[in-house]
Amino acid sequence: MKILFIFPNANSQLGFHYGISHLSAVLKQAGHDTKLMQLCDEIAPLPTESEFQARIKEISPDVIGFSVVTNQWPYAKKLARWARQVTLVPLICGGIHTLAAGEEILRSKVFDYIICGEAEHSFLELIECMNCQKEVTQIRGLGWVENGNIRINPVGPFPELTKLPFKDYKIFDFQKLIDAKNGWVGLMASRGCPFSCTYCFNHQMVKRYKSDLQCGFKALNYIRHFDVGQIIDEIRYLLDNYRNIRMFIFDDDLFTFYKDYVIEFCREYKKVCAIPFTVNAHVGAFDEDRAKYLAEANCKIVKFGVESGSGRIRKQILNRHMKNTAIINAISTAKRFGLHTSVFLMIGLPDETREDVMATIQLMGEAKPGRFRWSFFFPFPGTKAYELSEASNCINHSKMQNMENFTDQSCLDFGQSHNLFLKKVGQVMPWFVNASSDFTVADFYQRKVEKILALDKEAWEKKSGGLLDDDIRFSQDFVRQGLRHYAIKYNRFMGVISDYFVNDKG
Repeated sequence: MKILFIFPNANSQLGFHYGISHLSAVLKQAGHDTKLMQLCDEIAPLPTESEFQARIKEISPDVIGFSVVTNQWPYAKKLARWARQVTLVPLICGGIHTLAAGEEILRSKVFDYIICGEAEHSFLELIECMNCQKEVTQIRGLGWVENGNIRINPVGPFPELTKLPFKDYKIFDFQKLIDAKNGWVGLMASRGCPFSCTYCFNHQMVKRYKSDLQCGFKALNYIRHFDVGQIIDEIRYLLDNYRNIRMFIFDDDLFTFYKDYVIEFCREYKKVCAIPFTVNAHVGAFDEDRAKYLAEANCKIVKFGVESGSGRIRKQILNRHMKNTAIINAISTAKRFGLHTSVFLMIGLPDETREDVMATIQLMGEAKPGRFRWSFFFPFPGTKAYELSEASNCINHSKMQNMENFTDQSCLDFGQSHNLFLKKVGQVMPWFVNASSDFTVADFYQRKVEKILALDKEAWEKKSGGLLDDDIRFSQDFVRQGLRHYAIKYNRFMGVISDYFVNDKG
């Protein structure tokens, strides 16, 4: 059979889809044909209705499978309606949104089936049954509507990663992705995370699997790794088949969780590759040993999820149990071994006050990571953070349903005054951090921040459009003077220390 995958990725960050690459490999191994439409305006203009329908007619698939995250659901729904006008083949929805809102997807009547959870086994089984015209209603994780009633089967066990076929890179225009991302290439050595942060789908996934499989967390085998040798072989393949790779990014939720795995990988990596790489870490799973081996293997950036500088918010809203001293120590340890650090932050959290936001800013001013990346909190349906947001009655559901990303605005409503404050911080957070630091430039940025905070809504809307140009101008001046500062670099929601971007050759 010919399966067309559709990856809605509109008005969002360009990305490689690990799930589709594995699904395609599994299907091809079984003798099926696969195609992909990745719809992202960073690599090509989004298709019009007629262009999209013409492409479907040209490919003439037997099945169309969508992979959908919550923010892309409105766009995916529109695409499915467009597809249905020109084809009668089964439309199947997968992706994390099926766990969060499976019944909503089926009630929309634009998809014939949903597949819940990690689908390498279940999707292949569905395709094989369709190909042989066999009954599909016993397939694990499958959802459909029968006689007006929604039916969703329990999910099956997680796939063992070491037994999956090699990912299908050819289904993507992978060289175009590399070039569009300036040589940064994603890898994933593991799946799963040991933590239960309220805003993340991990606890949602674990809860569903524990319930459906009637077992505890340990029996789930949720945290799984590819063998180090498999990852090294994948790196060799990429280097042999693609050009202009400048950085590998390990997108594992927590690469540093198992110290022995980190050490083994680092020893093998430096034997075959000198290209720098980036990993995700946790302040509780990072020490001098990990830092030493990562640095020796040419790891350049270690990323930490901090989210908030307020201990109260981390504990009560996010279920992230760490202390500011631990955050500062982890960043300091990384620095001692020459590792550039990156910190993830969120603003606009339920029950978050202005003081809590300022605590986040002050922590960055004290810890001084190499960079920090901020976004507005988004309450994904089905998560505990969504329940907390609902309980506080602050979700603007109309806005939420039409948001394609969470870097530009919040879908929570805190009242006019706090909404305006968040917009200001969300536009120029590096200015606030500079003002809270002990940099020589702190007084300059403090005056700028005070002026911004004094603006009313109308004045802010007139001023905000020129702030990025101001940031560039201020930064260029301070670079000439040799003065340390954070500036907005690489994208509009990242603050990077001048020590780094002044010497960045890429």
